[in-house]
Amino acid sequence: MTRAAMGPGREFDRIREIIATLGPAAGAIGSDTAVVPAGEGALVISTDATVEGVHFCREWLTLEELGWRAAAAALSDIAAAAAVPAGIVVALTVPNDSPAQASVEVMRGVGALAQAFETQVIGGDMTSGPAWSIAVTVLGRAIAPLSRVGAKAGDNIWVTGTLGAARAAFTAWLAGDTPPPAARAAFVRPQPRIAAGRWLAEHGATALMDISDGLGGDAPHLAAASNVALRVDVGAVPIHPVVHAAVRKTGGSAAVFATTGGEDYELLVTMPAAFADAAGCEAATGVPLTRIGTVTAGDGAHFTLSGAPITVEGFRHAL
Repeated sequence: MTRAAMGPGREFDRIREIIATLGPAAGAIGSDTAVVPAGEGALVISTDATVEGVHFCREWLTLEELGWRAAAAALSDIAAAAAVPAGIVVALTVPNDSPAQASVEVMRGVGALAQAFETQVIGGDMTSGPAWSIAVTVLGRAIAPLSRVGAKAGDNIWVTGTLGAARAAFTAWLAGDTPPPAARAAFVRPQPRIAAGRWLAEHGATALMDISDGLGGDAPHLAAASNVALRVDVGAVPIHPVVHAAVRKTGGSAAVFATTGGEDYELLVTMPAAFADAAGCEAATGVPLTRIGTVTAGDGAHFTLSGAPITVEGFRHAL
């Protein structure tokens, strides 16, 4: 679709700057509606909001990092559907006292994320308000979309990547410390597991979701959606190396710290019992895959550590 020309006005001047900043990541921006590029499969859609004072403090990250992080959080839901991105729409609220270029810098980060995952920003909206808010709607396509529904008794439970680094950064900031570089990078530049989600679907995944609210917070949702029980061995959870230093300051178990933390944007997946090709996933996608438990008849998510039941929670939205 051809990009529409825009008339005069400060808002439209800013949009023109954003289009120039996005470069190849800019779709046919300029009209009141966005046209989603045609493609195979079902269209899947998700919206995610990132709000200052709820999901981040402005002092923690640059404006460009804010844009990447907000878009990545939304794109993670496309990964959890085993879909490929088809477009990004951004509704941006800019604080009233922000400099004129602030919105451009945020969108620079969104554009970098879009290019990294081979999609485009195809529309959005911009307004002013009391604090930063970025509502990102992402669109994707999947031949056979996955969801939280479908796990069966007898399946095994797996998780991608390593957990706890983003929480280590969050904990450091709250304590007035500077996070280790690897922890900070995990928080400000999460990597949606698009390739891993598709690979898992191709190899028989029965249910899939991302764990942005932490493994402890999200596993119960998958259990409820699939009407099964998830039995997770917390001792098997893959822990990011920076967690150990964080736990030396806070005390407690590194495994519980990693299981409780949110903002990891890894994938929680159930696979048939016969599946055992974790090495194949890492070879194909660069993302490690770790078995952490089993699916049984019943309900709820049940966590054990060294054989003993424990209570594990994740992020809870204050609504």
